[in-house]
Amino acid sequence: MVGLLSQTFSCALDKARFFKDIGYEPHAGQQLVHDSRASRRVVACGVRWGKSVCAAMEGLAAAMEPAKRSCGWVVAPTYDLADKVFRELLFVASEKLQHRIVKVQEGAKKLVLRNAGGGLSEIRAKSADNPVSLLGEGLDWLIVDEAARLRPDIWEGYLSQRLLDKRGWALLISTPKGKGCFYDLFRAGQGRDSAFASWNMPSSSNPYLDGDLLEAERKRLPARVFAQEYGAEFIEGSGAVFRHVRDCATATWQEPEPGMRYFAGLDLAKTNDYTVLCIMNTEYEVVYVDRFHRLDWALQVTRIKAAAERYHMAEILCDSTGVGEPVFESMRTEGMNVTPYQFTARSKSDLINHLSLLLEQKRLTLPKPDLWPEGIDELEAFEYSVTDSGHVKTGSPSGYHDDCVIGLALSAWLTGQRGVPHEIIWF
Repeated sequence: MVGLLSQTFSCALDKARFFKDIGYEPHAGQQLVHDSRASRRVVACGVRWGKSVCAAMEGLAAAMEPAKRSCGWVVAPTYDLADKVFRELLFVASEKLQHRIVKVQEGAKKLVLRNAGGGLSEIRAKSADNPVSLLGEGLDWLIVDEAARLRPDIWEGYLSQRLLDKRGWALLISTPKGKGCFYDLFRAGQGRDSAFASWNMPSSSNPYLDGDLLEAERKRLPARVFAQEYGAEFIEGSGAVFRHVRDCATATWQEPEPGMRYFAGLDLAKTNDYTVLCIMNTEYEVVYVDRFHRLDWALQVTRIKAAAERYHMAEILCDSTGVGEPVFESMRTEGMNVTPYQFTARSKSDLINHLSLLLEQKRLTLPKPDLWPEGIDELEAFEYSVTDSGHVKTGSPSGYHDDCVIGLALSAWLTGQRGVPHEIIWF
């Protein structure tokens, strides 16, 4: 039996025949991805191109490769996004390979199959929102969905290392989102690195997509948004709310100065978010930031009070929406100089527009990126997006928090109301 298994393991899966057997007919763009032998494949594609199906079929074929044991992951910025590919994979396995399924754990996003060699192949969906969960395990293959939305440190710091021990391959698929880490990986596949292959696939390259639908979207959306989302174009700064972030990030943390007034913005944690206290002086210089979560409200109030007292009894503008209301009352009871700020669509828009103008005019001074990496990352990731109803909104993309952005925006708003030394130039 051992000899037979060894002989079986030495034979590679006929991928084309496997796809035919399960009824999958890739379109020309998807076929290019499946045919490539590069260990790192990068696909910049438009929405509705068929990336979830392409990735799921590639993962399923990898899981069926003859092996004693194998392990592959589907990773995305959030569980919901990772689940798109995993669900597609699980659906096809349940429909076409039911006799191969050994175990399904939907809660843990885990599927175990009996592969073509008789061994066991494990497939798991993972979220990059908790990077610690990405440590430790060697992988035979890796699929990264919505790779352009990952934090810049995730690929090099947590994912690529998982492939080294087993010489595993990676498939990174995403709609472009500016020119960040995903763009660098895409460029590596354009002849810069022999281990990489990359393709640029607009939505129109999917022959099954209705052309009239595309034209309707072209008329409905701003040209830059359509070019990115459907044309799969890498557009510098497309969708970015804040410009000149790093140009403004030149300072260090500052101790309280005699005679200086300070103003603080406080964004309180909701569920898995962070509480962020951001303090700046009248010159719009951020001097102190505290960021924490999973602390009892009483401890949070004590911590916030200590920081405010240290900076000359800094006045605080606090998000008092939802869970913020009782905390706000607790801070007032403690004698803190705190003002509530109720969030509505209009009030949030005013807050973000004010912060955007300060950065546009380079009136704001931020700590250097190595001192405040979370804040700089959040500011650069904060984006405009278009809802299904055609409305434009702002917010953090999947996999990111916006607590530092809101804390900073509240602090800047209060400074503008109470202590701004010079008038902002409004365009």
